[in-house]
Amino acid sequence: MPKPVVGTKIADFSLESSAGPWRLKDAAGSKLVLYFYPKDNTSGCTREGEAFRDLAAEFRKAKCLLLGASPDSVASHIKFKAKYRFPFELLADPDKEACTLFDVWKEKSMYGRKYMGVERSTFLLDGKGVLRAEWRKVKVEGHADEVLAAARAL
Repeated sequence: MPKPVVGTKIADFSLESSAGPWRLKDAAGSKLVLYFYPKDNTSGCTREGEAFRDLAAEFRKAKCLLLGASPDSVASHIKFKAKYRFPFELLADPDKEACTLFDVWKEKSMYGRKYMGVERSTFLLDGKGVLRAEWRKVKVEGHADEVLAAARAL
């Protein structure tokens, strides 16, 4: 599947979320920030979620829906969301459908061991589902602020 290109419409997809079924069409008319992270309850993913959580009211003011996604289960997401009081939903992608669609399921390497996992990435879509910005190989520090600035400018 080809990598999504800024300026093109993203194909509709559906996943289970921490609040029930969710489809990309559900975001029609709103800007959408969709951030992909590797795993619930890990240090980097927790810090990233907390950064988005702390700016959630600002994203709402920018008329922007905020969602996180990882291959973890809905049950894991519900616990993770509650533990850190995330005011946004988390999408469960155990079959890597959205991960593949957004080309974030990648070969990674740690201590010389190769494995498949999520490359931390964030996507900003407009109200028509068109990809307007993307951030790949994200470093957590300052990232949520950068995404918020882009959402406000859209």
